Amino acid sequence: MRTAAVAFVLSMLCAALLTPLVRELSHRFGLLDHGLSSRKIHGRPVPRLGGIAIVVGFYAPLLGLLFLQSNVGGMLLANRNQALGLFLGGIVIAGLGVYDDLRGAGARKKFAVQFLVAGLLYYLGFRVDAIANPFGAPLLLGPFSLPVTLLWIVGIINAMNLIDGLDGLAGGVALVAVCTIFLVSFHRNQPLMILFCAALAGSILGFLFYNFNPASIFMGDTGSMFLGFVLATSSITSGQKASTAVTVLIPIVILGLPILDTLLAMSRRAIRGRPLFRADKEHIHHRLLGLGLSHRQAVLVLYGVCMLLAGVALAMTYTESKGITSFLVLALLATVFLFLRRLGYIRFEMNHFLSDQRRRNRAFRAALRPYTERLRQAAGTEDIWEAVRDASAVFEASCASLQLAGKSSGDLSPTTTAVFSTGFNNSDLPDSGVFFRARFNLSGEKQDSGMVELGWRDGRSELDRDLEIAIELFCAHVSEADERLRSRLRSIDRTKARGRFLNLSG
Repeated sequence: MRTAAVAFVLSMLCAALLTPLVRELSHRFGLLDHGLSSRKIHGRPVPRLGGIAIVVGFYAPLLGLLFLQSNVGGMLLANRNQALGLFLGGIVIAGLGVYDDLRGAGARKKFAVQFLVAGLLYYLGFRVDAIANPFGAPLLLGPFSLPVTLLWIVGIINAMNLIDGLDGLAGGVALVAVCTIFLVSFHRNQPLMILFCAALAGSILGFLFYNFNPASIFMGDTGSMFLGFVLATSSITSGQKASTAVTVLIPIVILGLPILDTLLAMSRRAIRGRPLFRADKEHIHHRLLGLGLSHRQAVLVLYGVCMLLAGVALAMTYTESKGITSFLVLALLATVFLFLRRLGYIRFEMNHFLSDQRRRNRAFRAALRPYTERLRQAAGTEDIWEAVRDASAVFEASCASLQLAGKSSGDLSPTTTAVFSTGFNNSDLPDSGVFFRARFNLSGEKQDSGMVELGWRDGRSELDRDLEIAIELFCAHVSEADERLRSRLRSIDRTKARGRFLNLSG
């Protein structure tokens, strides 16, 4: 325990000292979350690489203790596969997060890396072999152990990423979860997990000093995915070799809030015909804000929910009675039902709202299909602009503009800019009370990546999320067409340069 306490203090100090440094460097190099989307809450540029401080704060004290204390080295050698999996897998996931924060990584790329890391961990012994049944014998997974383990690790990584929507929310949820796993590991005498949980708790706490509302820095995907990875793997390890009948149920309860929020997100997007991995503004924390809670109050309420879940998980850990466990599960399910009903997720009235939304989203995709095909066949920036201009009618926009890095179809050098516009030249538009305009970056939060801007004169003051998603998906096709043209011209330039070199050398 003394070693764990030292790891906690060192991790907290390391993260607390490193976070302001990362914040200053992010400001200096413009690595900011600009809050350009309607689902963003902060509305101002905020550094988004704070997860680096969490990662370094977690690993640095562990490596230091490894060289200074022989008992730590012996602990790591005695659990070589677990230590290797947590160190190597965590570094890869953190690297993926940094890449995503800096350049943006699509869902396919992120899932590919996450599943590869999860497969490595399964090979090293991180396995879910049975699903607990508090009402009877555990369900042995057999050949299904591999897919369940992969889905657990990848699911928790992305669940923590999804819940990172308010200042201090993901960090606080992770802190409660890791403290609970620490107590479970202590009860089951798992010294390596005790050490790792202590280090992670310290790094989270050190970062939360700067991330709690109003946050001066965000953890970004680097932090949220890394926290999800460590929580997923440590929860599997803390549940292994346990004698209770609720072994695998305990980590599900501990991480109940991010799991529930993810299941709700996937369900509503599937029902409404939205892309499963396109963000929206209907997460649990958004619903709490909609009830009139302040930013800080919503976070504190969710902290309370996590503490309630932690209490239930600890009660399951320390009891051997199936009757008590069954009562706790039923009481928890009833509480979750009432909580979701209060937030408006469960309604008993019959209406056609969801089916109407689904039909509308399908209609958007069908109407945009000809324009996305034109983008795939675009031979120059003028072709891209014509597709954007014509597609603006699908969005009922009266004005449209496009900004690309390149001044013409024959020059796409990154030092020049191509700007096309229609309908924005009327000088009375900015002063009109019924004019609304929205800007969409072509590559996430990067402000220098090109932009589509649309304007409406129909009196609206905001965009509904279905329309915004349709525009964002269309902008992704615009970005792909622009990048394809850039690649083609770069290839031509290399060929010309090679030809000039051969002529000179000849």
